[in-house]
Amino acid sequence: MARKAQWLKSANFYEIYPQSYYDTNGDGIGDIEGIIRKLDYIKEMGFDALWLNPLFLSPFYDAGYDVTDYYRVAPRYGTNEDLYRLFDEAHRRGIRVLLDLVPGHTAIDSPWFRKSASAERNEYSDYFLWTDGVWKNPKDLPYVRGFYDRNGTVLTNFYSIQPALNYGYDEIVNDWEESYRGEGPKKVVKAMQDVIRFYLDKGCDGFRCDMAGWLVKRDKDFEGTVYIWQKIFEGIDKDYPEAAFVSEWSCPRRSLEAGFDMDFLLQDEFSPVHSLMSRSKEAFFKLDSPRHDAKKFLDYYLQQLQYADQYHGHIAMITGNHDTIRLRRNLTADEFKLYFLFLYTLPCVPFLYYGDEIAMPYEEGLTSVEGGYQRTGSRSPMAWDDSLNAGFSTSEKTYIPVDPSYKETNVQAQLEDEDSLLCFTQKLLHLRKEEEELHDDRSMEILSAKEDDPFLAYRRGKRMVVLFNVSKEARSFDLPSKAEVLLSALHEPRLEERRITLLPGSGVLLRLLD
Repeated sequence: MARKAQWLKSANFYEIYPQSYYDTNGDGIGDIEGIIRKLDYIKEMGFDALWLNPLFLSPFYDAGYDVTDYYRVAPRYGTNEDLYRLFDEAHRRGIRVLLDLVPGHTAIDSPWFRKSASAERNEYSDYFLWTDGVWKNPKDLPYVRGFYDRNGTVLTNFYSIQPALNYGYDEIVNDWEESYRGEGPKKVVKAMQDVIRFYLDKGCDGFRCDMAGWLVKRDKDFEGTVYIWQKIFEGIDKDYPEAAFVSEWSCPRRSLEAGFDMDFLLQDEFSPVHSLMSRSKEAFFKLDSPRHDAKKFLDYYLQQLQYADQYHGHIAMITGNHDTIRLRRNLTADEFKLYFLFLYTLPCVPFLYYGDEIAMPYEEGLTSVEGGYQRTGSRSPMAWDDSLNAGFSTSEKTYIPVDPSYKETNVQAQLEDEDSLLCFTQKLLHLRKEEEELHDDRSMEILSAKEDDPFLAYRRGKRMVVLFNVSKEARSFDLPSKAEVLLSALHEPRLEERRITLLPGSGVLLRLLD
């Protein structure tokens, strides 16, 4: 069971891709000191929790998701002491920090893997998934062979340069394979526990866990992977009750059972139901969409909330992340306001990807950088102002090119415009923090959500009501009582006694008065 960190129910998370956030030493790559210098901005925006993508030593074939040493910060970001100072500076401002744990694989230059690949048996021989001969290989799983002294084939996870750590198999097909309850997986579980404890002791507040649902191979209904995470979390629940863990799994029924506090419902091209509100061709908040239908998503979402309630956990929703095409490709900056009003009034733990607060665009046509391929365009440097390199770096060349729209789309310009997306987002985040009935632990009642209907209304707690009209005509709705407007998106509504009229393409957050 999860640790039940109470602070999560009102947390506003901000995902920072460190190499793209703020460069303080002029090498064209963001660093830890850059994050520290922007903590006041983060606090003023209304974020009180961070998720940092991997900072550990790596060859960066996969942007740091290929870890060489879990215990050492990559020099391009700074030092371990810089990271611990970031924890301290964030905590001084009431901000918690989650690191990114990559438990499924390492880099090919990891000392663990180099020792495991040795011909002589040693303490790391069972840390990875090997066959018992170089000419033997599983027919159904990716692998590489012939590069190492060890007489065997090694399984890989994402790219071929990411050898899979040994959490065993659920269904065993070949005689060299080991159950997820075996001795090899026990060693790897202990190694991951040690990494987690090391950083929690240094001031880290928890972890986002990469590919959390895919540790055990041939895992029927995630039975083995649930077991492995329950073993990893043993003792951590008791020793670090306020630590928070969020899984990249998109299956709350199993991830929360496994012991996670939160599970991401990932919104991308691989998750058609999750994408219905903002990312599909028929997205509800896309004003020119040929079809508007929130019911299908909400039916699915309310089912996931039942799993969250069952395990006393949370659903984590994202505006986007380092793996998804930026939201701006599908929605306009105005439509962002509608979608954000929805996201931040749902019962969930919301995560906003850096740059989405200003509707940074997806940068088309970039050459792949650090294994990003099509994802590279979602990882371009943060646009802070209209100066050189958008204020991100003084370097002549940044490691990913700055998007050319930065002259118009940047933080400074939007801070000076009270009607900007950034200012709207700031108001919304502070409202979510202040109004307890918008917290994740408060109830949600659907008031109006029909198939093929561009009108949506729901109630949070006893007094919060949220309404959207994405049609081309004004729509009216009868309220349970008189109300006041807390925040409106795009157009102000007309409020008369207990009846409200929303103009086309608008949304509103109300507080009931009686």
